[in-house]
Amino acid sequence: MKALYFGTTGSLDHLIVAEIPRPIPRADEALVRICAAAINPSDPKNVLGKMPTTKLPCIPGRDFSGIVVDGPPNWRGKEVLGTGGDLGFGRQGTHAEFSALPVEALVEKPPHMSFESAAALGLGYLTAWYALVTAGHVAANDIVLVIGATGAVGSSAIKIARHLGARRILGTLRSEADRARARSVPVDDWLVLEKGPLPEQVSALTGGHGADLVLNAIGGSTCATANTCLAHRGRHIVIASAPPQVSIDLVDFYHREAHLIGVDTLKLSFGECAGILRDIIPLVDAGTLTVPEIEVIPLDQAVLAYRSLDAGTARTKQVIHFDLG
Repeated sequence: MKALYFGTTGSLDHLIVAEIPRPIPRADEALVRICAAAINPSDPKNVLGKMPTTKLPCIPGRDFSGIVVDGPPNWRGKEVLGTGGDLGFGRQGTHAEFSALPVEALVEKPPHMSFESAAALGLGYLTAWYALVTAGHVAANDIVLVIGATGAVGSSAIKIARHLGARRILGTLRSEADRARARSVPVDDWLVLEKGPLPEQVSALTGGHGADLVLNAIGGSTCATANTCLAHRGRHIVIASAPPQVSIDLVDFYHREAHLIGVDTLKLSFGECAGILRDIIPLVDAGTLTVPEIEVIPLDQAVLAYRSLDAGTARTKQVIHFDLG
């Protein structure tokens, strides 16, 4: 079978399309013919050596949709989707024509949903749901601020917060020029970072209250600023780690009685990931949540897609389509 493959890390030059043996599923696994698989920001980071749990040599890829061709009889022939666990890191991933996947990772794909849309549904919504609902306990009276609101996780989080009845939803933009790509994101107010300090903008829009919940999809230098945007007993949820060292005003932080929460979806089991997707799919079916805009590419263009995602030039979700004839 054909697959994306790397035997060493440190450069995207190590990522190639290779011909490798088809995997043989174990008793607790199913062999899935991969029809489509999304590319996520953690995938190029993986090849670059920034994911310490990766076992080499490695097939990357976390999100998938496809058809079960071998495994438990009750799953054979079913169209499935899934994401998460240690796919593409501790075990071989989904950027391949076939993948041996834990049965507990499988979620039945709605028949009306395309394989490409199903593959694009996974990690962005999974991360946003886990951050806002499971870790952040977002409530109907909350003011929610999303830093990095135009990205896959940030835009998914805004849609989830809207569905759950957050009182007010704020999102950040780097500049006015970013408004064009943010038109479909349903925030109440945009905060443009080039226009002034973020805490002052948040305070002005919330009458001095601040944000009850901040989802920070940028991390790094934004952490200290995000803390000073918090309301009393606010929750600051961080899903990004670059750069890894930050400095905060601890006196201000404890006077706010604030909470700093880290979210790492790699710590979720396959069963937990599947459970979250099963909560999300009915909301997609109802039109409450929407699949991100996607660009479908063949496997032989996937390495270029990795490069564009790493460079920050990809503007849509890149989804690999596997054509097995």
